Amino acid sequence: MFESERKQMVEFQLKRRGISDEKVLNAMYEVPRHVFLPETTRSMAYGDFAVPITNNQTISQPYIVARMLELLELDKSDKALEIGSGSGYVLALLSRLAGKAIGIERIPELAEKSKKALREAKASNVIVLQEDGSEGKIQYAPYSKILVSAALPEVPKKLLDQLKTNGVLVAPVGSRMEQKLVKIVKNPSGFKETYHGGCAFVPLIGKGGFDL
Repeated sequence: MFESERKQMVEFQLKRRGISDEKVLNAMYEVPRHVFLPETTRSMAYGDFAVPITNNQTISQPYIVARMLELLELDKSDKALEIGSGSGYVLALLSRLAGKAIGIERIPELAEKSKKALREAKASNVIVLQEDGSEGKIQYAPYSKILVSAALPEVPKKLLDQLKTNGVLVAPVGSRMEQKLVKIVKNPSGFKETYHGGCAFVPLIGKGGFDL
């Protein structure tokens, strides 16, 4: 189901905009994005836009998801952490690209729905936790890759502390309304930040994020 739509998404939304990482492209083609959406909005699953799910959250535009994954430079030796797992879609992609994927979602209803969708998508190497993602999860640290799927006013120190040396963190950082996509590499001597264009994500609520 929706196989032709996934192929068009990859060809027209991703490749034509410069996404070239074959592993990312293959994962975006293989993972059934529609199973992470409510049945009422599944017809919009492969459109070139963010789609509302529940609890005032969204599943992000395919291009921005692919861009963030490409910036992470994932491989099967990685243990990846996703903050703000929402629908579970990005976590399913991480499960294809990393050796292990851990997702944290603050909203209980979304955490439970994402677990069900991940099972349907046959993502076996994932863990979904329901708690404040802005704190990270020291129990499973350190992580070689961290992806934040919601807006931050700044990157919390706790997340940077849980990142391995030579690890990569990608996050949208800015105000509630607009952000810049930031890539941070943790070097032995410090952190290197690069910026990769504007974006607009829902805010991450929590101790290290925005107030409710």
